[in-house]
Amino acid sequence: MSQRKQTLGEFIIENQASFKYTSGELSRLINSIRLAAKVVNHEVNKAGLVDILGAAGDTNVQGEDQQKLDVYANTKFIQTMTKRNIVCGIASEEEDDFITINSQDENHQNKYVVLIDPLDGSSNIDVNVSVGTIFSIYRRVTPVGTPVTIEDFLQKGNHQVAAGYIIYGTSTMLVYTTGHGVNGFTLNPAIGSFYLSHPDMKFPEDGRIYSVNEGNYIHFPKGIKDYIKYCQMEEGDRPYTSRYIGSLVSDFHRNMIKGGIYMYPKSSKASNGKLRLLYECNPMAFLAEQANGKASDGFNRILDIQPTELHQRVPFICGSKNMVEKAEEFMRAAE
Repeated sequence: MSQRKQTLGEFIIENQASFKYTSGELSRLINSIRLAAKVVNHEVNKAGLVDILGAAGDTNVQGEDQQKLDVYANTKFIQTMTKRNIVCGIASEEEDDFITINSQDENHQNKYVVLIDPLDGSSNIDVNVSVGTIFSIYRRVTPVGTPVTIEDFLQKGNHQVAAGYIIYGTSTMLVYTTGHGVNGFTLNPAIGSFYLSHPDMKFPEDGRIYSVNEGNYIHFPKGIKDYIKYCQMEEGDRPYTSRYIGSLVSDFHRNMIKGGIYMYPKSSKASNGKLRLLYECNPMAFLAEQANGKASDGFNRILDIQPTELHQRVPFICGSKNMVEKAEEFMRAAE
């Protein structure tokens, strides 16, 4: 008989002591994200049966059309974390500004802020392609018991205490780190529990997959163009295979398991790239480094970038360490 798999709840309790701060708040916060993920997963899986497909008719702060599921996921994650009295502030890709929680309660001692992309890749939902949720957790830097300020959110990625993503695909997985490696948990829909299915996940140091929207090739900087040509060149273990889903969570997840590189560089159409530093790049960079991978803007470590605004965008190159370093070589050579 195969050994019984550990549940996410059991894993959190068992590993709580290894976390620097052992008050239990972070464990409760991860549990609240788990609960919201199950609710959103239920809605994603029945998206074709109910009136939740398509655009909501609004745009978010980035000027992008909001999908109905964007709005739904955003609401569910914010409600879940707010009602459980765990966090003192939330910033979402779908909100113009950060949300202060319990600011009128003089006794509240909540220490954590969460930054979240509630439904990454939501434009794919109409065609039944995997989408995901990305989250990033920091300890506040302003005094406990006072309302949060922008300073609590504009922290470098190397100050994250936890980060992760949920991928809603052929199976639903929650993958996260608290700075002690990366572990993946798969939802058993019959029971409603997440079970440890992918312990100690690691990027292979090399890979044979490159993920980039080649439709924007003409707009890319020379270094990225040169690296793409290198990937396509017939030499050694190349050409590499091109695989691009258009959902960061899905592309990242595949590359971490199989080995590969994901690129969303700056371009003549988007001088700072498209991905958001706080909601997408920092959490994915933290996960990548904890899984033996690397994340860069082409020249600098993502986790060392000092944020200057909530919805800041940066170029993003992430994946197997040797592949990212090779891409950086081409970027530097083209300068």
